[in-house]
Amino acid sequence: MAQRRTARPQSSAVDDEAGTRAGTVPRPRASQCGEAGRHWETVALTLQGGGALGAYQAGVYQGLSEAGIEPDWIAGISIGALNTALIAGNAPEHRVARLREFWETICQPAFSVPLPGFIEHALFNSGESVRKAFTAMQAAGALVEGQKGFFVPRFPPPMPHASGHPEKASYYDTKPLKATLERLCDFDRINSRETRVSVGAVNVGTGNFVYFDNTTTKLRPEHFIASGALPPGFAAVEIDGEYYWDGGLMSNTPLYEVVQTTPRRDTLAFQVDLWSARGPVPDNITDVQGRMKDIQYSSRTRMVTDMLQRSQRFRHALREVLDRVAPEHRDDPWCRLADDLSCSKKYNVIHLIYRQKEYEGHYKDFQFGVSTMREHWQGGLHDIRLSLGQPGWLDKPDNDAGFVTHDIHRDGRVHEATHEQGGDIEPKG
Repeated sequence: MAQRRTARPQSSAVDDEAGTRAGTVPRPRASQCGEAGRHWETVALTLQGGGALGAYQAGVYQGLSEAGIEPDWIAGISIGALNTALIAGNAPEHRVARLREFWETICQPAFSVPLPGFIEHALFNSGESVRKAFTAMQAAGALVEGQKGFFVPRFPPPMPHASGHPEKASYYDTKPLKATLERLCDFDRINSRETRVSVGAVNVGTGNFVYFDNTTTKLRPEHFIASGALPPGFAAVEIDGEYYWDGGLMSNTPLYEVVQTTPRRDTLAFQVDLWSARGPVPDNITDVQGRMKDIQYSSRTRMVTDMLQRSQRFRHALREVLDRVAPEHRDDPWCRLADDLSCSKKYNVIHLIYRQKEYEGHYKDFQFGVSTMREHWQGGLHDIRLSLGQPGWLDKPDNDAGFVTHDIHRDGRVHEATHEQGGDIEPKG
């Protein structure tokens, strides 16, 4: 693992137009946060999939950078993989700017002339009913013409039963995305292993989930595009003779990869989720579709966090038992096996979970409006600033499990550490 670097604080790249919510939260002191981060063997950033919601992750990263925290391991799936490429593929002082350039690019229509900024801003802030109609129109525009530097519709469109090539079996073409990544990311830097990079995808032929990792594989744009190739919108991506789809089809959180990798290390993980497990019971078909996505893509996060916490408690208990075994029995095969399974390492998982807005519909993951993107970005910046400002949240846990989670939105208030099972917690009411 590369030696940890402390980022230089960066000025905000978020436009005033996006709102002032993040600005109401004071920035944590970079010296204090950076020093706390250096007490950990690994600082990881794990980025979930969620399409247009991924701008929230960019805001989270900006807040980490401001605080002097640079992760030495970034793991992402789908849109999280694209954000991973932009972060790991640039020098720390340029990362926020590259993220901003990427999101400002892909939130423009592929062909039509975008609305002037002042008009979009006015429509976006004209009340809930107008905002709902406007954002729905923008989402429809993404389906009809695609997004600049990201994807465009195939022409002619695919016929349902006509045989063809796997790389064309989709409604959209992502060639523009490859050009965007090549323009904004330095893949030599990614493959230098200065920052460990892992992106998840599903092998279409075997159904197996795989991680492409720069410690074992030379990563190319195709690896990141494959991680976000969600069918039937996007086609499978061919890599070394195999075809891959979006990793979110099987697992939408890379936290498991970070925590389960051996040899285990004391790890501070910032887990950035884009789907909320909790939410209102829908009373119409449109909201049913949105709620279904929330449950489908967030439930695995809670399950993985629960499982990891239980597993780590068992490993800690096993370590305590082994420490009480007499030295003359340590060479017993069962003791050696127990030693391999035990673990005394510490894990601190800071959850940052995007909270759905009242005006958002089932199309929120493909609603790429500029104003919406900026609001998502501000939300991530706001939440990470709040989290980093909580006393002791970057410390190593002292409980019997050696595993702790923190979530600023538990019960709708800033709270202390969450030691019970479960992690994806949203404010009530």
